[in-house]
Amino acid sequence: MGDERESSETTVLKRLRPSPARRGFSPQPGLRQVMAQFATGVTVLTAGGEDAHGMTANAFSSVSLEPPMVLCCVSKAARMHSSITTAGAFGVNILAAGQQDLSKYFADWRRPDGLAQFDAVGWTPGAHTGAPLLNGTLAWLECELAETLEGGDHSIFLGRVVATSRGTGDHALVFYGGGYHEVDGRARAA
Repeated sequence: MGDERESSETTVLKRLRPSPARRGFSPQPGLRQVMAQFATGVTVLTAGGEDAHGMTANAFSSVSLEPPMVLCCVSKAARMHSSITTAGAFGVNILAAGQQDLSKYFADWRRPDGLAQFDAVGWTPGAHTGAPLLNGTLAWLECELAETLEGGDHSIFLGRVVATSRGTGDHALVFYGGGYHEVDGRARAA
């Protein structure tokens, strides 16, 4: 009986090990196409200070409630990377339905640099971090940079949440299958 179990476990482990062909796995285009099947919320990350910047991002997640922590992933080649590092803090603006234009604006590299890029949108500086908090979003978080982790061609910024606020909207903006969609937050399970 023990030999059968060991043989079965060995077979399962062999299947889980990557084959030599899989070790050289190239994420393009397969990974991008697969990840398009994962619906995500849409945020605009912001950093204040001398290197102020904003960037549309969906690589954002809650990490811990105690202490309150979130993470965001930013390409090392992105302007936002140095902005967060320089500021030592960042804001997270969770976009509401109907804010596709705001998402597209902060994804466009042709917009102005520095604080001038925020002239086209309504915003308020965060009381704790100075990060621009955009008007009309569903919610805002202000975070102090707690740790930076390596993540391949991205850095994983772990932020300690120092302030939160919620807007009045009920409809969220999500990204799925290469396009924007809206989710009604009032349609909750009974």
